[in-house]
Amino acid sequence: IDIVYEVIDARIPASSKNKDIDELIKNKPRILIMTKYDLCDIESTNKWKKYYEDLGYHVVLLDLLQKPNLEPIYEVTNKISKELNEKRLSKGLKPRKTRVLILGIPNVGKSTLINRLVNKKVTNVGNKPGITKKLEWIRINNELELLDTPGILWPRFDNQNIALNLASTTAIKEEILDIEEVSIHIIKTMLKLYPSQIIERYNLKDTSDIVDILDQIGNKIGAIRNKETDYDKVYTTILKDLREGYLGRITFDEI
Repeated sequence: IDIVYEVIDARIPASSKNKDIDELIKNKPRILIMTKYDLCDIESTNKWKKYYEDLGYHVVLLDLLQKPNLEPIYEVTNKISKELNEKRLSKGLKPRKTRVLILGIPNVGKSTLINRLVNKKVTNVGNKPGITKKLEWIRINNELELLDTPGILWPRFDNQNIALNLASTTAIKEEILDIEEVSIHIIKTMLKLYPSQIIERYNLKDTSDIVDILDQIGNKIGAIRNKETDYDKVYTTILKDLREGYLGRITFDEI
């Protein structure tokens, strides 16, 4: 492997970064690709971009749903490839294709990015973790080969806030963490970081009590059964609204 494309979610730029990867990659040239740019808080994301650039990363921001500008990725890749092949020539070796490893946690958009790079569908995509199952070499062009990898999470979560951030954005399968806990985490984080966005979305009048908030959301969306709040429907709606951008642009990791 010559270069690593590490893909993270711009909404959770710290929580979605697998720290174990650093030990595996060592000093390989790395391009950090921050996806979901259409859903993130741009001001916060720009701070994270500078933070990672100060650590020595090449950082690219991408909205994969629209027509993404892939030129920054190619520019950095070509620059690194040229330097690597110059070293090979100096040792009497022939230039060869650049081999790129693409990795990241589940559901950050690796497969979508690959399809964009190849300009056709070569991998399956979906808004849930675990789509990619195996290692697979993919030809991007005459100079570039890409090794696709399944999304990799670390073995255990010592930080519950990170686990809840990952569950909120579909990096963890919904069955693993309690949907009530995840939904309440979203509400509390929104009230802390983006209060006006969640208050406006659900027309909240009072935000002092979490159960009362859930009841207000239930009334707003019509989640009432036998004159009682259908909390399961409320939880499902909160998760869906966050993931589809109805709660506005958000970044849950503070720098």
